[in-house]
Amino acid sequence: MPTKLEEFVGFFFGQMQTILKNYKTESFFDEMFTPDGDVRPGYHIFLSKLENIGIKELRQKHQAADKAYISMGITFNVYHEEGTGTERTLPFDIIPRIIPFEEWQIIDRGLIQRVTAINCFIQDIYNKKLILKDKVIPPEIIQTSPGYLEACEGIHPPKGRWAHISGIDIIKHSDGLYYVLEDNCRVPSGVSYVLENREIMKRAFPLVFEQMHVRPIYDYPIKLLEMLDYLSEMQDPNIVVLTPGIYNSAYFEHSFLAQQMGAELVEGRDLVVENDYCYMRTTKGLERVDVIYRRIDDEFLDPKVFRKDSVLGVPGLFNAFRKGHVAIANAPGTGVADDKVIYAYMPDIIKYYLQEDPILPNVPTYLCWRDKDFNYVINNIHKMVVKTANQSGGYGMLMGPSSTEEERKTFIKQIKANKRNYIAQPVMYLSRVPTLVGDHLEGRHVDLRPFVLYGNSPTVMPGGLSRVALKKGSLVVNSSQGGGSKDTWVLSQPESELHYA
Repeated sequence: MPTKLEEFVGFFFGQMQTILKNYKTESFFDEMFTPDGDVRPGYHIFLSKLENIGIKELRQKHQAADKAYISMGITFNVYHEEGTGTERTLPFDIIPRIIPFEEWQIIDRGLIQRVTAINCFIQDIYNKKLILKDKVIPPEIIQTSPGYLEACEGIHPPKGRWAHISGIDIIKHSDGLYYVLEDNCRVPSGVSYVLENREIMKRAFPLVFEQMHVRPIYDYPIKLLEMLDYLSEMQDPNIVVLTPGIYNSAYFEHSFLAQQMGAELVEGRDLVVENDYCYMRTTKGLERVDVIYRRIDDEFLDPKVFRKDSVLGVPGLFNAFRKGHVAIANAPGTGVADDKVIYAYMPDIIKYYLQEDPILPNVPTYLCWRDKDFNYVINNIHKMVVKTANQSGGYGMLMGPSSTEEERKTFIKQIKANKRNYIAQPVMYLSRVPTLVGDHLEGRHVDLRPFVLYGNSPTVMPGGLSRVALKKGSLVVNSSQGGGSKDTWVLSQPESELHYA
């Protein structure tokens, strides 16, 4: 007997039979089809339009998108252990990821709740430390976090905001629920790919895009500029984007956002601090800087306070920030919230500051510094994901089920040497979305990084960077590890209210 998926394909589509010939829902949560083969909310209209497009035109659109990426110069650098870098274009898949209206409502509320709590937490630990005094979090966990900066003690940044731009990674598990995988509150990247992906898709599917009432994201640079403007008391503040330079992996994004906002893109050598005020060197002399959107890590910001060998930062900048003469987004010290050990306490942090239960739960997490958790991890390491507390990009991680015995022994040795630096989580089987593979669609695992701006109040970009594991069976979506990206379509109304044409 044919499955509902086969009936759906055979009844409605001609060429779609070829496109979906190898599509399997298997045991993972597939965002397009239910296990019984029913089309999930959000994908009905798009699938019906694929019938008219056909595989030949679809591949042409995909090739045009690849060429657009190259012509736009949308690249990132991958650095290897030996220090050499390779410039690449980010692989892009032409099939959008579609998030129904009802699901996004939950995500939006959950992200606003989380970022609000994170800001309360950072303000507290650098000042009153109430959460530590009330023993919700052990003080030594904060003190041993590489992201915690003693220099920030007693600081009150402009408007009380610390994490102005956050990228919160979330996944949809096989149970159909969304979970937060990690928090990125220091220098989160990827939003430029979101904006460029959308421009490419609007050209590829203009009518479909309009008919499905996809929420727009074009105004993100405007909202980013408004948020940065909010941080200054000046009537018309001078805003700059501080980049490490052309060899940084996200340099395209730095220049893109500066251009979109109409702000100056500067390097550390372009700025100077005099009398605790920050200035930009120009052909007409020094020009005061009021707000810095920094895209360099804390340790490189000011060689007088942090790394003395830094040539990327600005001597004296931190003191200008401390005295309130310049606003920095994100504020120095926000990296403490990126620590994966502190991530494990986020449900407690939300409850403590907001008196609310988390709307978006954490992935269950084992802290190796706890004896009970440590013993469990060591005995079950073959079926867990082990991560270092302060690395990103898919590095410093052990995928237990696919690891060798030698790799597991190495990780166990490393954990024993520094228990504070490791967490472990069960393998979360990321949901799968349709992805173009040759002449047909196949399911590939995906995560999502929505971006949250926090000025006067938190606002969430509707969508975000959907990172897709292009290698069959892989759960690693990071671009540096062979992942690609998709445009994320958030529907502005329930699909039942949309009209087929």
